[in-house]
Amino acid sequence: MALDEYKKKRDFTKTPEPPPEVKKKKSDELFFCVQKHLASHLHYDFRLEWNGVLLSWAVPKGPSIDPKDKRLAMQTEDHPYDYGMFEGVIPEGYGAGIVMLWDYGTWEPESEDVDAALRKGDLKFRLNGFKLKGSWVIVKTHGYGGAPNSWLLIKHRDDWAGPISITEFAPLSVKTPDADFAEILSGKTPDLWHSNAPAKGGDTGAMFKKIIERALSMKAPAKAKAAAKDTKITKAKTAKARTQKAKTAKKR
Repeated sequence: MALDEYKKKRDFTKTPEPPPEVKKKKSDELFFCVQKHLASHLHYDFRLEWNGVLLSWAVPKGPSIDPKDKRLAMQTEDHPYDYGMFEGVIPEGYGAGIVMLWDYGTWEPESEDVDAALRKGDLKFRLNGFKLKGSWVIVKTHGYGGAPNSWLLIKHRDDWAGPISITEFAPLSVKTPDADFAEILSGKTPDLWHSNAPAKGGDTGAMFKKIIERALSMKAPAKAKAAAKDTKITKAKTAKARTQKAKTAKKR
């Protein structure tokens, strides 16, 4: 079955992830998403809906809209369709960490036969998301680096391509407005946030503590930037007020 591997890796009495159900939809539109996953290592999970499940690849550096970049994408187990809008905390077990819905939308095949393209290892498609748009290809490396599940995610040259780091330019959630990892964790599981111990001690508990620390460290630069911006605005307002005051005094 398509979701056997997904089911085997998870304990659904402990994880908030959706159960392994193949989805039958009435809509002809195909869904895609990218989930930013802060686990033992930060990576991005790229998913395309096909045959009732989400085909999935882990992209360590995240998607790039620069055609010069060939982003490694390691194919993982298929995920259920309902996983596509998941954002929250996986408290322990496989994939323990914080999941952000970084982008989602619809996709259209540019390859005539999707199943044949997947077997060949050369699938061309168009994305229509909030952050990712236009023409793309995902190409199997056929064992490059000794990994049989390695692919490359590449942006084609079009109006939606450019030399911009989209993961740095737009790092936040598209589901919870402008939320970073710390805010997702705080909002979804306040008890876990205060205790700093979502898992029951041991290696997993220590790892999750590191994940929380990293989530906070990733938040700090954004806060510092916002504070600097506020300071700059305040200084500008103060200078303007002084200038206005001086002009008024001069008229008198």
